[in-house]
Amino acid sequence: MGELRIKERNKVNHGGRKARAKGLVPGVLYGKNINNFMFEISSLELDREVCNVGEHGILNVEFNGDSKQVLIKEVQREPVNHEIIHIDLEMIAKGEKIETEVPIQYIGEKLLTKKGAVLQKEKDSVKVSCDSASLPKSVKLDVSRGINGSVYRLDDIEVASEISILEDLNSVVASISNEKKLVAELVEQELAPVQKITKDKYTKND
Repeated sequence: MGELRIKERNKVNHGGRKARAKGLVPGVLYGKNINNFMFEISSLELDREVCNVGEHGILNVEFNGDSKQVLIKEVQREPVNHEIIHIDLEMIAKGEKIETEVPIQYIGEKLLTKKGAVLQKEKDSVKVSCDSASLPKSVKLDVSRGINGSVYRLDDIEVASEISILEDLNSVVASISNEKKLVAELVEQELAPVQKITKDKYTKND
C-alpha cells in the first residue's frame, strides 16, 4: 500500500470543478480527534490506490507531516465516465475495530450462464466489523455448483475468524433460476396488461 499526499484545500478560492480541471480530486478527512480537513489529492494516485484496496478499503496518507491510516467512507463518481469527483476519509487508529461495507464477489457466475441459469443478486455488499489489518477487499461466495432453485444466504459466505458479519446471517443474497423459465415469466408479465384490455373490450361489446 502506497502513501498518498493530501494537500489542504481552500474551500473559498478553489472549488471542486477547478480542482478536477487540474487533475486533483477534492475530499474531506475527519476523525475523533481532528476537525474536518478539506483537501485535494492527485486523481491518478487516488485512482490507483482505490483500485488496489477497493472503495471501502484502508489507505495511508501523509497528514501534518505524519503517516496516518484512513478508511474510505464514501467515493462519489461522475455518472457518465465514472471518474472520482469527491472522496470522504475517516482517520482510524492502527488495530482499531472498524465497521464498513465490503463488496460481495460472486464466484462461478459465468459457469451458471453457460448452463442456461440466471443468478439473481439481492445484495452487492455486506457490512462487516474487523480491525484495519484484517479488512478484505471483498468477500467471496461460490455459486458455481448452484442449480435452479438454489438460494444463497449471508451464512453461506465464508470469512476469516477475525471478521464479523453485522447483518442477519439468514438474509438472502442471491438465488438461481432457469433462464427459459425466467424469460417466460417476463413475457407473461408483459402480456398481462394487454390481455386484460382485450378482455375488457370484448366484455363491453357483449
